[in-house]
Amino acid sequence: MKRIFLISCFAVACMVSSTMQAQTASTSAASTPVKDPVASSLRTLLGRSRNNTLGAISAMPADKFGYKPTAEQMTFAHLVVHIVGFNDSLCAKAANVAEPRVEEAKETDSKDKLLAAATASYDFCNDALGKMDDSKLGDTIELFGGRQAPRAMAALILASGWSDHYSTAAMYLRLNGILPPSAQPKK
Repeated sequence: MKRIFLISCFAVACMVSSTMQAQTASTSAASTPVKDPVASSLRTLLGRSRNNTLGAISAMPADKFGYKPTAEQMTFAHLVVHIVGFNDSLCAKAANVAEPRVEEAKETDSKDKLLAAATASYDFCNDALGKMDDSKLGDTIELFGGRQAPRAMAALILASGWSDHYSTAAMYLRLNGILPPSAQPKK
């Protein structure tokens, strides 16, 4: 269990470090302030999350979608279903747009269907966050269980959730002897 925790922590640290290096490089090059820095940053993080997470889903063999490291943990398929719902809900809340009306993904769906649903959820996030600006971040919204929070909280949850989801998927891949996308040698 300690090994799984350490692998997860390492994956998150690598993602944060790489993202910060990329953002520092782009910030240094720009001498003018960024318009809508939160929305712009989310759009930057979205691309990395999309590539890594969809790459991880693609890399997991179809017969391993029922895999879970321990009895208490979710299956890989359940993780994908969670990612789809998370993206659709939180991107809508952060960007102040309607959540898409889509057929709900199920843990029993095929790999192809789950990959298509995850891809569609990232497409939705791309469209939604493309319309987002920072002017509404202070608005009060309902997050989970009726709790009220500023819209900015949805943006923060998105950023941290994307890292969490990918690190979990990467751990599941590694436990099955598969190198995750972010660990692949550069081509």
